[in-house]
Amino acid sequence: MNTHILNLPGDLFLGSDAKTAFAQGARRFSSAAKAIRFAMEEAAPVSLRGALLQIDGQTLGPDQIRTLHRQMEGLGQARRAHK
Repeated sequence: MNTHILNLPGDLFLGSDAKTAFAQGARRFSSAAKAIRFAMEEAAPVSLRGALLQIDGQTLGPDQIRTLHRQMEGLGQARRAHK
């Protein structure tokens, strides 16, 4: 996955499923990297089940968020995700 999107602003939706995530509304981040770190390192693990991250017209789901976080870990830009 291309990591160039990490510097773009992102809207993060968190919830136990996508419907709940949209109902709760988005949390806006100045960069997708910050949104991904928040989702994986600070938010309740259950809320990642319905997580969606909208970046520049793209919508990423939970698996894509996890993949980007692993890539960020490899670059030293993220901590290990909570379990």
